Amino acid sequence: MMDPTLAEMGNHLSDAMKILESGKFGQDVVSILQLVQNLMHGDDDQQGQRMQYVGEYALLGHSLAAYISVLERERLRKLTTRILSDTTLWLCRLFRYENGSAYYHEDDREGLVKVCRLVINTHYEDYATEGFTMLSSKHPVIYQSAACRPGLGQHLCSQLALPLSCLCIVPCNTMFGSLHQMDVALLDKLIRDDRESGKVPLLLIANAGTPGAGHTDKLSRLKELCVQYNMWLHVEGVNLATLALGQVSSAVTAATKCDSMTLTPGPWLGLPAVPAVTLYRHEDPALSLAAGLTSSQPVEKLRALPLWLSLQYLGHDGILQRIKHASQLVSTLPTSFWMPTLMHCLGEQLAQQVPLSGVDVVELEDEGTCVRFSPLMTAAALGTQENDVAALVEKLGEMIPVLSCTLRYRQDFKDEVLQQASLSYIEDLSWPGLGGVRYEPRATDLDEDKRQHSVEKINNDLLKKLMELDTDLYFSGGPEFCEEKNCIFIGMATEDLDVAELVETIVSIGREIEESGKLFENMTEVVRRGIQEAELQLQKANEEKLMEEGVLRQIPLVGPVLNWFSPVQASVKGRTFNLAEGIDVLKGIKCHKVAHSTTCCFGKLASIYRMFL
Repeated sequence: MMDPTLAEMGNHLSDAMKILESGKFGQDVVSILQLVQNLMHGDDDQQGQRMQYVGEYALLGHSLAAYISVLERERLRKLTTRILSDTTLWLCRLFRYENGSAYYHEDDREGLVKVCRLVINTHYEDYATEGFTMLSSKHPVIYQSAACRPGLGQHLCSQLALPLSCLCIVPCNTMFGSLHQMDVALLDKLIRDDRESGKVPLLLIANAGTPGAGHTDKLSRLKELCVQYNMWLHVEGVNLATLALGQVSSAVTAATKCDSMTLTPGPWLGLPAVPAVTLYRHEDPALSLAAGLTSSQPVEKLRALPLWLSLQYLGHDGILQRIKHASQLVSTLPTSFWMPTLMHCLGEQLAQQVPLSGVDVVELEDEGTCVRFSPLMTAAALGTQENDVAALVEKLGEMIPVLSCTLRYRQDFKDEVLQQASLSYIEDLSWPGLGGVRYEPRATDLDEDKRQHSVEKINNDLLKKLMELDTDLYFSGGPEFCEEKNCIFIGMATEDLDVAELVETIVSIGREIEESGKLFENMTEVVRRGIQEAELQLQKANEEKLMEEGVLRQIPLVGPVLNWFSPVQASVKGRTFNLAEGIDVLKGIKCHKVAHSTTCCFGKLASIYRMFL
C-alpha cells in the first residue's frame, strides 16, 4: 500500500502539472482567484463566506498598497505621509497616548526590538560607529516579568545580538499581591545591584494583561522606578484595548504614561491582516531613524494602509462597540468555577461544544492547567455574542458537578479496588476519570507467557461486558499513550454512583469470565485425553485385525481374492467417548450457567471428536 503522504504529494504534483499545462498562454484573473479560493476553502462554502465578510477591507488595503506603490514619487510621498499621520493620530487619540509616534509592523515583537535599539542608541552615544565594543565594558540589562509571554526576552537578545546574560527575569509576587504581578520591591533591588556592579539598566517590559491570566502589573510604581533609574518602560497586553473605553481602571490608565506600548488591533477588533502598532515617545528623530522606527522610504509607510482603511470602515463608534462588547462578555461569565485538576478535559469539551466562546487551555506556572476566556482577543473575530457566553455558563453548570463528583470519588474508587485481591489499581494522572483497573487471574500454576495471555483475554472480555452494561459510565482501554497494558479505565462519575457496587460488579464479571475460561480449558483437556485414547484404541484394533486376518489379506490384489474364497467373520467393536468426565470441575458455578456452558462445549467438542473417528 502506498504511503498516504506520498499519495497526497503525488496528487498535488499532478494538479500542479495540469495547472501549468492549462496556463501555457496565461489565465484570466477570475480563474486564478477561483483556484486560490478552492485551495483555501475546498468545499467549505461557509468558511469562504466568513472570510469574505471579515476580510474585504483588509484585502482592499493590501491591493491598494500594491497599486499606490507604483505612483509618481512625489505623489506617493504625499499620500503615504497623509495615511501614516492620520492613522497615528487616530490611534494616539483612541488609546489616550498623547504626542506619540507610531511604528507599524507585522511581527508583534518587532516594535519592541526597534524600541530596544532606540534605547541602546540613547544610552551609548557611539554605538552606531563602535557597535558591540561599546557594550562590552558596561553590559546593558533588559528586565521583564516572569509572566511575560514565553520566548520574548530570548527573541530580543537574538535580534539585538546580545548575550542572554543581558536579560533579567523578574519574579512575580510570592507573599503579597497577585501571583501574576511583577515583584516591585525585588525589581528595585535587582536594579540597584546591577548598577553597583557596573551594568546599565536599559529597559523594563511590563504587562497590562498577562498572556495567561490577564493580570496588570503595578504600572504607576514601575514608572516611578524607571524615572528614578533613567530606564525605558515598555507595556504590552490585551488590557490596553480598554484604554479606548470611557471608564478604565486606574491600573490600566497608568499605561498612558509609559515610554512605549505595543497594540494589536487585529485580534481586538477582528481585523485580519492588519499590522500591530508600537506607540512611543522620543524627541530625537535621528535616533528613531537609526533604530528603524521611522523610514524615509514611502513604501514602508504603506504598512499602515490596511489599518487606515479598517479604522475608517468601523468608525469611532464601531471600534468602541467591539471593545465594549468583549469587555461585557467577560463580566457576564461567573468566576466562581475554578478547580485544580481536570481543567484540560474541561477546556477541550467547552471548546468543542461552544466553539464561538473562544475558550482555550493554558498552562500557568503556579495554578497549572487553566481554562482561559479572553474575548478581547477572540470575540471580534469569532463573532461571540451574549448567548454564546450564556451557553458557556450552562455547559459549565453541567460539567462542574460531574468534575467535582469525579474528584471526590477518585480516592474512594482507589480504596475499593485495593481491597480486592483480584484487581490491580492503575494510576494515570492524565486520565480524566475515576481511574483504571486490571483483573488479575487467581491461577498461580501458569508460566509467564500463559499468564500474560490469560490476563489479556480476560480483561478484553471484561471491557466488552462492561461496555454492554446499561449505565452512564464510560469504559475504555485507556489513554492512547498509556504505558500500562490490558487495563480498563472508568470515566467521569455522577452524584448517584455507588463506588463499592461498581467495583463489586467489575470483580463479579471478571470472575465469571475467568471461570468460564477454566471450564473451556478443562473440557479441552478432556477432549485431548479422549483423542489420545481413541488413537490408542484404533492402533490396538488395527493390530488385532492384522493378527486375526493374517498378513496375506492385507496385500492388495491378493487380499480381495482370498476374502472371496474364504470370508472372514470379524466382530464389530464399538468405541465410546465420555465427555461427562470433566463435569466435576464445575462445582461452585451457578447451575443455569453450567448447563449453558456444558451444552455449548459438548456440541463443539463432539464435532471435534467426530473428526478423529
